[in-house]
Amino acid sequence: MNHVGHIHRHLKSRTTSHRRVGTTAAVYSTAILKYLTAEGLELAGNASKDLKVKYEELDSLIKGTIAGGGVIPHIHKSLIGKKGQQKTNGCLDSVLSQDS
Repeated sequence: MNHVGHIHRHLKSRTTSHRRVGTTAAVYSTAILKYLTAEGLELAGNASKDLKVKYEELDSLIKGTIAGGGVIPHIHKSLIGKKGQQKTNGCLDSVLSQDS
């Protein structure tokens, strides 16, 4: 999206008298652009939902990239504690046992 540094550099290059451009101006401008982009995307999404628009190409792209690119749901057996076993912090237990 829009980064504050990019916006700051753009604001500095567009000033006619080459005066100082504060960083708060860049932060504020970036926040405004981000808000307007989010509002525009939300309105477009609502309109397409209301009109029941279907995009087969977009559906196939999303299925191929998002659904196929996740994390495999597997937790190694050694990481799962046994029932009734209390969780302990290994570092703290070793320090406490050395002090005794």
